[in-house]
Amino acid sequence: MIKYRCIHHVSLTVTDLEKAKEFYEKTLCLTEISRPDFDLPGAWYEIEGQQLHLIVDPSSQTIRQDKSVSSSEGHFALRVENYYDTLEWLKQRDVEVLEKPNSKSGFAQIYCADPDGNLIELNVDQTNL
Repeated sequence: MIKYRCIHHVSLTVTDLEKAKEFYEKTLCLTEISRPDFDLPGAWYEIEGQQLHLIVDPSSQTIRQDKSVSSSEGHFALRVENYYDTLEWLKQRDVEVLEKPNSKSGFAQIYCADPDGNLIELNVDQTNL
C-alpha cells in the first residue's frame, strides 16, 4: 500500500516562459521560488507548501490546441479564500472564466486557462459563499 502525505507539485508545459510567468505572477499572484539549473527553461512557484512547475517545451504533446475554458478536461485546482473576490480580480484582468458556483462537487468553482491553454480551477467550499 502507498501512503501519501500530500501532492508535492504539478508540472505544466508552456511555450513562452515570459508570457506564462506574467500570467502566474501578475494574474494568479503566485510567488516564484528558486529552481535548479536544468537544461530546459522553466519556473517554479510555491503554493502553501506545494509547488507548481512550469517547463518550456514547444514540441510538447500536452499543449491543448483548443484554448477555450472547459471544466471537463485535465486541470489542477487551487483553493482560494473568497470566490467573489477571486472572480472580480480575474474579470478586471480580462481573463476568460467559466463560473460554476453551484457545482455538484460541493465546491464553488471558477475555471480559467493560462496563455498555453492549461486549465486551472479556483474553488471554495460552497458553504463559504
